[in-house]
Amino acid sequence: MGEWDLLGRLLDKVQSHSTVIGKVWLTVLFVFRILVLRTGAEKVWGDEQSDFVCNTQQPGCENVCYDLAFPISHVRFWVLQIIAIATPKLLYLGHVLHVIHMEKKVKERMKKQAELEDQTGLFLAKTFKVPKYTKNSGKISIRGRLLRSYVYHLVAKIVLEVVFIVGQYFLYGFTLQAQYVCSRFPCPHKVDCFLSRPTEKSVIIWFMLVSTFVSLALSLVELLYLFVKAVKECLARRQDYTVTPVTPLFTDRKAFKGQDEMTQNRVNLGLDNKKKLEKHIC
Repeated sequence: MGEWDLLGRLLDKVQSHSTVIGKVWLTVLFVFRILVLRTGAEKVWGDEQSDFVCNTQQPGCENVCYDLAFPISHVRFWVLQIIAIATPKLLYLGHVLHVIHMEKKVKERMKKQAELEDQTGLFLAKTFKVPKYTKNSGKISIRGRLLRSYVYHLVAKIVLEVVFIVGQYFLYGFTLQAQYVCSRFPCPHKVDCFLSRPTEKSVIIWFMLVSTFVSLALSLVELLYLFVKAVKECLARRQDYTVTPVTPLFTDRKAFKGQDEMTQNRVNLGLDNKKKLEKHIC
């Protein structure tokens, strides 16, 4: 299926912008869900409707009973589930690419400002730093807007996983019985219908269910990990501001009295932006 290859390439790009736990989640998605779905589940459910036999000759009864027993095929349900939980990841990837693009624009603007002739512009360019998301190694630092976007996509994944688990339970449960009793119109009376390979299908159902719970647990652990990490970084940053304050030149604006009004306004603007950034980081 070319669709799975396309989804795999897109999710592979997200790996470099995820945490270690997020990379493990992607591995579970690829190996234990998509791969099993492609190699095992699709073949096992290939005779799902053709081998669904009922002990009646009433026209339409067998089709109606099959529709009642399986409102949606297990395979199609899992395909829909994988696409749904992969969508927040892809939206997060789009946000990462947008932030990187905006960061490049800001860096170019600061570079032009640093090339100004006046000494104050160069001083501000060195001391005032915008949030840096791209590391020197080319990887992404998950902080600020990216951290919030990452948390939102984790919450969306958790909600979708729970919704699909509950939906599977109410649709057809977590096991399959060999015999299914149906009394729906146009069946003249209660008829017995028989499924093909119910034990093998139940094993795959439980395998996919366990994989879903593992993915859900990884998402919860990752969410807790990001919360603890953000709190520690925020506390450490505030402590650094308290112990080693910024150069007194920022607070002593009298030192700039000898400069013209345009330079003074630029310094004041830099100070205001720096204060807003410090509040925004935490």
